[in-house]
Amino acid sequence: MTVNAHDVSDLALLLANCRDYWLGWGAAEIADGELTYYRSGLADGQLNGVLRLSDTDRLEQTVKHTADRMAGLPWMWWVGPDSALDMATRLVDHGAVKLGASPIMAISLDRLAPAETPAADLKIETVEGADALREWVESFITSFGVTPQIIDDATRIEEERPDSARITRFAARRDGRVVGTSLLYEAHGVAGVYVVSTAPDHRRQGIGTALSTAALTTGREHGLHVGTLQASPLGALVYPRMGFETVAEYQLFSIPTP
Repeated sequence: MTVNAHDVSDLALLLANCRDYWLGWGAAEIADGELTYYRSGLADGQLNGVLRLSDTDRLEQTVKHTADRMAGLPWMWWVGPDSALDMATRLVDHGAVKLGASPIMAISLDRLAPAETPAADLKIETVEGADALREWVESFITSFGVTPQIIDDATRIEEERPDSARITRFAARRDGRVVGTSLLYEAHGVAGVYVVSTAPDHRRQGIGTALSTAALTTGREHGLHVGTLQASPLGALVYPRMGFETVAEYQLFSIPTP
């Protein structure tokens, strides 16, 4: 299947890129079929979750099975266009609580605007080596509000990802300190952008935009024509100015434990 450079709404490929990226966090366990989930084993709800369930016929048994696999961990259930059509309604009927929604956005890389020149004291660099990787992980974990106690384990998972050949990591450095992060994930002919973060005391300076553009530009240089990301509420306001379009959304749910 070929991505049309001018058709940024090819959802099957965008969603496949997203699933593959998050499955890379499944250091403890993954399933990739009718039920798709990842379990990092780390105590953060973003790092354990269900990505897809394509059939709700046995929803009660599936929810119980998944809750058993996630026992003792915070986790989320994602409902997107690759899930069963009535998935969100059925989950709510089952007692799930909606946490929010994340727009699925896409951009034609052939129309990607050139990056604005960052401030002279800001350097965008690729992340190479164990020390730089740990610093990169520590920066995004702090920015995302994840407990710092998991930094060692999160760094190990990043370092040992079986799909590392698909990944390029970027860091924004100022005065020797990493103040922002992003990641390019190349899969299914799509440039996926993930882990876009900016240190709280450096926000609203265009750093996230510069890091996102660096990832997308690299994807274009590697021959890709479409970029995608799942936006945070803040990012959803910024990315349209870069040329992104919202093509769908994920709804995010929590499942009450018995």
